[in-house]
Amino acid sequence: MSETQDIRTVVREKYGAIAEGKASGCCGAGCGCGETEVLEQIGYRAEEAQAIPEGANLGLGCGNPLAFANAQPGETVLDLGSGAGIDCFLAAREVGAGGRVIGVDMTPAMLERARSNAGKHGYANVEFRLGEIEHLPVADATVDLVISNCVVNLSPDKPQVFREAFRALRGGGRMLVSDLVVTREIGSELKQNVDLYVGCVAGASLEDDYLRFIREAGFEDVEVVNRSRYDLGADTLAPGSPEREAFDAVASVKVRARKP
Repeated sequence: MSETQDIRTVVREKYGAIAEGKASGCCGAGCGCGETEVLEQIGYRAEEAQAIPEGANLGLGCGNPLAFANAQPGETVLDLGSGAGIDCFLAAREVGAGGRVIGVDMTPAMLERARSNAGKHGYANVEFRLGEIEHLPVADATVDLVISNCVVNLSPDKPQVFREAFRALRGGGRMLVSDLVVTREIGSELKQNVDLYVGCVAGASLEDDYLRFIREAGFEDVEVVNRSRYDLGADTLAPGSPEREAFDAVASVKVRARKP
């Protein structure tokens, strides 16, 4: 098995366990905080938290992409790594009955949970598709807005993710990703730490590289519209440990870009 396949297998298994209620996490790492508390800490308004269907909030994510995405009625929104559907369901309210939301996730257990939530709560304008974000099951130039919440950093091929997002967008379409980046290298030994990788830290790219990947995919007007510290779960790590110190280099960013 290649390193890329191994990373995907571990991520799929870890997030599958979260979807099935066998594990909990803040972006995949147990943080000892409630799911609603996590939402508040990463930028969701109380009104948004109340609108999320029961079972969709698993305490994951590192920000609220829709807070900066300006989704419009009638648009088609694509969520990369949609999980149990939290951002898809919120996007569905913004695009309305005339709009459409597509969630893509590679974890069958997450898809099952998301589809169940959609059916129970009557989200007729939301669908969930099985697929990897490096190979999106979406036709060319069919999407107005791409969003993602703390998922691209888990990919072993981030440039390919952004190329796929670019392909799926219509001309003039835009992307808003909430993600984790690092401000300095955190060492190869930490990148080999699988638990930390699934916790969204060791898989994070340097911020400058992350933005470069987006530009090289063809996007224009690439900008960081919000930046904040991310330390959810840090207090569960041993003080003075390399893993704990790694969090000092981590930032949560909301990046906006446009397809010409």
